[in-house]
Amino acid sequence: MIVRIMGEGQWRVDDCHFVDLNKLDDELLAEMESGDEVGFRRTLGALLQAVCRCGAALPDDSLEPSELILPSPDATLEEVRDMLSDDGLIPG
Repeated sequence: MIVRIMGEGQWRVDDCHFVDLNKLDDELLAEMESGDEVGFRRTLGALLQAVCRCGAALPDDSLEPSELILPSPDATLEEVRDMLSDDGLIPG
């Protein structure tokens, strides 16, 4: 699966990593629902780092269709709320 982090680039992430990424996504959703800004910042950072760590970065000049788009590291809680669907950031 190709994952884009807004303003950062694209990564090819194997499906075997999605269990761990989904756990972070669930934490992020809970923190957003409760308005936990500190937890939101921490978990968003952990989610983005996990994608970069587990995935293989695509070249900057490569423009593949992204199956998943994640917010930039500096996105606000409100901006991410606007991005979400009922399924969260990572499709289950």
